Amino acid sequence: MTDTTASRPPATAAAAPAREVPFRGGGFVTRPRRFVGLAVFVALIAFWEWGSRAGFISALVLPAPSEAWAAFMDLVNSGNLFKHLGASLQRLVLGFAAGFTVGLAVGTAIGLFSVARAGLTPLVSAIFPIPKIALLPLFIIWFGIGEGSKVATIFFGCFFPMVIATYGGIDSVDRTLIRMGQSFGLSRLDIIRKIVLPAALPAILSGMRISASIAIILLVAAEMIGAEYGIGAYVLLAGNLMATDQLIAGVAMLSVLGLTVNFLISQAERRLLSWRN
Repeated sequence: MTDTTASRPPATAAAAPAREVPFRGGGFVTRPRRFVGLAVFVALIAFWEWGSRAGFISALVLPAPSEAWAAFMDLVNSGNLFKHLGASLQRLVLGFAAGFTVGLAVGTAIGLFSVARAGLTPLVSAIFPIPKIALLPLFIIWFGIGEGSKVATIFFGCFFPMVIATYGGIDSVDRTLIRMGQSFGLSRLDIIRKIVLPAALPAILSGMRISASIAIILLVAAEMIGAEYGIGAYVLLAGNLMATDQLIAGVAMLSVLGLTVNFLISQAERRLLSWRN
């Protein structure tokens, strides 16, 4: 009789406890870091101020932030800030709102109707590459030197990105969802309202963000031609007078305006696209 116990493997140590596997399905969701951007901005301004005071940065080329702030406060105390800012905001809101609305409508028509796609897509492709500031002299001939030409320039700059973003977003909608809606007997209007437009909304909001940036650029360019008030007119006058402190103050106002518009669009994205999280 053989001893089977001799052939058995020696007893091993107790099995190690099961190790928990970390969750890896976050989908590359970004985490908010509230104070990082502010810290970088403060550090940059502090270095700029220090370099100007130490003579490392020439005051003639780039004045200190404190000098630009003094020029800004002079603008506030004189009452001209609200005149410049009010004129710019009026032109920006009118041009951007018109360009966004008409561009959204035209882009939706191109995305949904074959006749509109065949007729309007070549026209959009032909006009979109033209720099809109090059059309400003033509707009002045058509609408005059006043507000009409400036609003028209901003309108055309916002219109084409919105058209392309809208029908591009509609083209990217999953056709399975549309077929599912048709299978459940939804009308064409309900499919557009409940399936197509919500699915295309991320692309539409991206086009809105691009259009807003273009609108601010064209606002400054349009105000540099024949405008008495406006941030662009203020920057142009400061540049002609070589008043670099006022020039930096005007550029800072444009930066704040851009940040404000970006914040508003980000809030709209957070509310309208909360279903993606």
